[in-house]
Formats: sequence, C-alpha cells, structure tokens
Amino acid sequence: MTTVHHDALRAVNGVLLPGFTGTDAPAWVLAACGEGLAGVVCFAHNTPDVATAARLSARLHEASPDLLVTIDEEGGDVSRLEALTGSSIPGAAALGTVDDEDLTERVAFALGRLLAATGVDLDLAPVLDVNSRTENPVVGVRAFGAAPELVARHGAVFVQGLHRAGVGACGKHFPGHGATDVDSHLSLPVVDDSLATVRDRDLPPFVRAFEPDVGIDSIMTAHLLVPAIGPRPVSLEPAAAALARDLGFEGPIITDALDMGAVTGAEGIGETAVQAIEAGADLLCLGTTVGRDDETLFRQAQSALLAAVDEGRVTIARLHESAARTARTVRRVRRLQAAAGTRCDPVEATAALEALAVVGHEAAARAVRVHGPVPRLDPDGPAPDVLDLRQRFDHAAGRTAQHVQTALLQAFPGARVHALTDPAAWEDVLVEVASSVGRPLVAITREPVPGSGEAASLGVLRAARPDLVVVHTGFPDAVPAWFGDRTTVVVACGTGRANARAAVATLTALTSEAHR
Repeated sequence: MTTVHHDALRAVNGVLLPGFTGTDAPAWVLAACGEGLAGVVCFAHNTPDVATAARLSARLHEASPDLLVTIDEEGGDVSRLEALTGSSIPGAAALGTVDDEDLTERVAFALGRLLAATGVDLDLAPVLDVNSRTENPVVGVRAFGAAPELVARHGAVFVQGLHRAGVGACGKHFPGHGATDVDSHLSLPVVDDSLATVRDRDLPPFVRAFEPDVGIDSIMTAHLLVPAIGPRPVSLEPAAAALARDLGFEGPIITDALDMGAVTGAEGIGETAVQAIEAGADLLCLGTTVGRDDETLFRQAQSALLAAVDEGRVTIARLHESAARTARTVRRVRRLQAAAGTRCDPVEATAALEALAVVGHEAAARAVRVHGPVPRLDPDGPAPDVLDLRQRFDHAAGRTAQHVQTALLQAFPGARVHALTDPAAWEDVLVEVASSVGRPLVAITREPVPGSGEAASLGVLRAARPDLVVVHTGFPDAVPAWFGDRTTVVVACGTGRANARAAVATLTALTSEAHR
C-alpha cells in the first residue's frame, strides 16, 4: 500500500460510523480500528444485555482508545440496551407530559450512568424534534412535545443529565422532523414551509442545545426535504450544514442512517456517502446490518469515498476537518467520564440498570393520563379481551412492542389477547368480543388517524362495545381529537415496558378506587 493511499484510507475511515453483526467485534471492524475508524453504531443485536454490551465496548476501546462507541438509547419506544425486555424508562413524550425538568434530568442521568457503565461514549439522543403534527409516523412519542419552548427546556436538561453521568449527547433530527407525515425510513418527507416558520417552530430546541451551558456534543441531520433551506434532502444539502454552523454549532454533524429509503437511491449507499460529505457531514451513520453483509456495506461506502478522493470530489484536507471535530468530541467525552468517575464494567452496568428502573417507574407513573369515564376493569372481576389495533411497523423502534399485552396478562392471567392478522380473523374477533359483554374489552392504539385502518377498526369496536377501554400508546396530544370524551382512554405516552406497566397499573388502581 502506498503512503498516499494509506493516508487516504485513514482519512476516509475517519468519517465512517458503521454497524456490524454480532456481540463480538468482527475482524474487519478491529482492522478498521487500527486504520483510523471514527466509531461504530451499536444496535439491539449487538447488545442483548448490559453485561455483553460492556464487554463489547471494552474490546472496541482496547482496539482503538479514541473510537467513538455510539448507540440509539432514547428510552421508551426506542431502546437498544433493553430491546429484549423493553426500556426501564418512559420516552420523551412522557417526560414532556409531566413537565418536571428535575425529573427529566434525573432520568437522563440514570440513563447516562447505564450507558457509561456499558462503555458507550455518545448517546444518539435526545430527540429535539417538535412534534407539531400529531399524525407524525416516525417521531410521535419520541419527542418531548408539540411546543418549541417545552422541547427546548427538556432537551437541554436531558443533555445536562447525560453529561453529568459522563456521556456525550447527539440532538436529532436537525433541523426538525416533527412537521412530517411520511416515515423517512421508507421515503422522503417534504416540509414545505417557509424558513421563518422552520426557525420559529423547529429550530429553538437546537439553538438552546447549542448554548454554552448545554453544549450538545453532536447533531444528527434529518432525511427530509426542506425547499426553504435547499433543493436536496437535508443530510445531502450543503445549506443545511451551513445553517447549523451559522447557529453556532461547532461539533460533528452526523447523518441519519444512510441506508434509509429517503436518501438511498439507485446509485447505492456509496454515492450517498460521498454526497453527504460534500454537503458538510462529518460522520456517516451507515445503518443497521440486520439481514445484510455488514462488511460489504462498509466497503461500499469506503470504496466510494476513496474513489471520490482520487477524482478530486473530496479532499483529504476536508476529511481531516471532520476528523478533527470528532477528535475534539472524543476528548470532551473522556473529560466528562473522568469528572463523573464512571468506568465500563458489567457489574456497574447491572447496578445502573437497577437504579434506572427506580426513576423510570416514577416517571412513567407520573406521566399516565386518563380521559373520559372511569375505567370498568376490576382486578377481581372477569379478565378482559385485548385487541391490538396498531397496524404500522415501527421502523425506529424495530418492532411493534407487546409490553401492554404482557402487563395486562400479568394483571389478568385469564385475559384473551387477539392478534388481528387478516380480515377474516378480524371479523371472527369482532363477533366474539361483541357478544362477550361479561368480559371487559381493552383496545391498544397508536395512530387512529381519521381515514386509517386503525381508526376504522376502533370505530367498529366502539359501536359494538361502547364500554371498551383504550390504552393509547401514541402521541398524547392527539387524544382529545381522536377519541372525544365518551370513551375511556388511558394514555401511556409510549409503548415501552415502563409506559405499559404504568398504564395498566393506573387502569386497575382507578377501577379499584371507583368500586370502593
């Protein structure tokens, strides 16, 4: 290998943030660590439990002490460290609903202690999107709320809590993904509003996070088109990166996963990676490797960038600028870790997980809201029928969680859980639950948007069984519009394990209270 090619290889590796398959670092990752790899993104399949996560991080940092180990750990619906069990804490919507900044900071601190003990350097959180569209299919309960001021306040203290625990933070999804009704995992959303509207509605949480007393470490760009900013998707639009810099942000700009449908076209992930660097990105998140050859995905991006250097599209000096921003962030995170006295250790990770559950229980319980009549579920009475009306796969969370069903089965071992897999099955279930008036009926919803299949199913159920109780796992602000005031709705503010348990506990407690 020539010196020039070796320099180019290290410069290219210095902007790559790949995922990989398995709970051990594969040989190609360890080799890349020795050749300047910037960092890795860990997914649920890498971290089936906290002890495994800690051992994996330790191995990666042994191979490269300056490697940036990152993970999507938002809490609530989006968890990687607790993907198998469900998160011990509720997500951002629950914290925004409670609106207690001290509680949000304590939750973030407890989460940060867990992340630090598992060797994570940078949490790809918090979500700073202002969820201004209640039907948003990709943000929803991942956001603190629908008001810029609320999101700005809680986003800031969440970052401060992570920092106090010794972990860096990444605000997403710049310049704001909350006004969309399209899932960018699948296709390109368009925010066709003026720049003034974007500045007033979407940017305040980021502006607050950029201020020195918060000092967020990185931002992640959104895969959406904002014509008022520029003609290309934000992650590939130079004017978007320029906007972040103009607002005072000096840290690394990370792309959302480049394998997402919003940006990956016929040319493939390699060309998308080159365009992202040309647009001003510093770190390229390549996406999950589930069902794909992880090394091939990495080599495609690496080869395209090396070719771009050879062709003069991208200079080594430009790549070094990005690497320098990442290096400053790594040094800052190491200082945070030293100040917090944290270390990567499986035993400490287990203790941190227990502490996280305590504050998570408090937060989830305080977030639950009940709309409509007092519920009619009696813990000593007949067990309910349970129907899950949610029909959309959650790409951010990775699956449609079953934590509400699990919590109901724990409270009512005789509950009958119905899975609606086809129209014929739905008709059979409808006949069964309509005639089972002696058994309470619980429906689980997320997005009963008018005109949707979920809304239609809910309408049929309400007509057949007006006494039903709804456990709503979607965005809480939508409840009055979607359900009115005649249906009992227990608002969980998410579908994570902590949310589900709190909702079911509230439901049974209210019912018992009403019967006393």
